[in-house]
Amino acid sequence: MTTDSNEEVTMKDAMDNTEDSTVIIHSGDVVQGKVISVNEEEVVVNIGFMADGVISKEEISNEKDINPTDIVKIGDEISVYIMKINNGEGNVLLSKKRADGLKVWDKFQEILDANETLEITVSDIVKGGATTYIEGVRAFIPASQMSDAYIENLQDFKGKTLVVKIIELDKENKNIVLSRRVIEKEENAVKRDIVWNELKKGEKRKGVVTRLAKFGAFVDLGGIDGLIHVSQLSWKRVQDPSEVVSVGDEVEVKVLDFDKEKGRISLGLKAEEGNPWNNIVKNYKSGAIVEGTVVKLMDFGAFVQLESGVEGLVHLSEISEERIAKVSDVLKVGEVVKVKIGEINEKDRRISLSIKEAARGNEDFSQYKQEEQGGLTLGDILGDKLKNYKF
Repeated sequence: MTTDSNEEVTMKDAMDNTEDSTVIIHSGDVVQGKVISVNEEEVVVNIGFMADGVISKEEISNEKDINPTDIVKIGDEISVYIMKINNGEGNVLLSKKRADGLKVWDKFQEILDANETLEITVSDIVKGGATTYIEGVRAFIPASQMSDAYIENLQDFKGKTLVVKIIELDKENKNIVLSRRVIEKEENAVKRDIVWNELKKGEKRKGVVTRLAKFGAFVDLGGIDGLIHVSQLSWKRVQDPSEVVSVGDEVEVKVLDFDKEKGRISLGLKAEEGNPWNNIVKNYKSGAIVEGTVVKLMDFGAFVQLESGVEGLVHLSEISEERIAKVSDVLKVGEVVKVKIGEINEKDRRISLSIKEAARGNEDFSQYKQEEQGGLTLGDILGDKLKNYKF
């Protein structure tokens, strides 16, 4: 009897111990397990359940054509996701990639809560932005969040490594949105304060051309963009900024003016030593007749270029002796004309010109002498013909 009694107690204790040591699992749980077998097709894991768990090759990783032996080895402690308690062969069907996926979303939440950054590589450029992968999870960067600066071509970012922050996280729908712009804004805010505090009118600064527009070129001075107006790019007349600079060019510019409240900085690129107006009074004299090229037509007259960087205005009334309604009826851009130099305003860089005065100057009166000829004076010979002429 004693023997039977002892055997019964032993069996009961054994069953109790088995129940205590067997975990209760449900589909959707994430549990810890120990790898007990691994080959090229599957991994067998002891999860403390009455049956071992099996991870198929497809459930090891998000990467395609992966060899399980490259991911885990016997004795590894890993987290696994319970897909199915019985796979039809008495084993529990497990997934490592799903467990890793759940863990990474928790990690994303921690990064978001701590306002930390991530380093990513842009995988593809898609409609509206770019994509990347973080630990196998696809993330999206909207075009508006790629940079705090103007972006000419989004394709330039493909393959680039960026430091970003998570700005949207939806664990349930597996959606994650990243931003490089928020980091740049923070960095640029510090840089901008430094630049604004250092700016002085007349000083020279180095910068990089970031964008071209019809009216000029934008230059990054270190967190702040200044504008070189098209008139300040060169002493010669510039039709398009691309004639002088290109995006990405490093340039030295002069600070002409700035307004911190409005966030505007006016810059100049043309060097003072190349200013053709420095020798204007030596090269041109009032009353002289010279040749020039018509460069611009206006309602009130025409601008004529005497040399690169030096232009004068022929007022509508100084184009012809005859009354004209439109400048374009008489002149064309590119036409070479003779002009007589009138007033030279060196300070304001203005020269008044006259085409009709130059034409008068071409008439030859050398045959007439100031003394009387046969009792007649020069005035008698020419009569009213001279009354409107200036000498």
